[in-house]
Amino acid sequence: MSLTIACQSRPEGSKPRALRREGLIPANLYGHNGAESISLVLNAKDAGLLLRKTAVNETVIDVTIPDLSWQGSAVIREAQTHPWKGTLYHLSFFAVDAEEVAAEETAAAE
Repeated sequence: MSLTIACQSRPEGSKPRALRREGLIPANLYGHNGAESISLVLNAKDAGLLLRKTAVNETVIDVTIPDLSWQGSAVIREAQTHPWKGTLYHLSFFAVDAEEVAAEETAAAE
């Protein structure tokens, strides 16, 4: 089963609390280009559904960023939530190499 999420680049100067009021979750993508990172936003409902279907640091997700014409595989490195409400605050994605993913899937099948 392939999981896909579409993100948008985060506008400069946007405040995380204001984004959450609008139904968006701030996120970051690391490891796609060395030490650089991309600030993103994604729909809160889509992020909640994604977290129900995945495991942190284990499940590979296809991430697309139409604003930057970037598409690749990533894992959720960290999901920050409110301590007792459980509402999602922030997601961190880490880009993984497609060849690495294929090798792991082949090894798991054997």
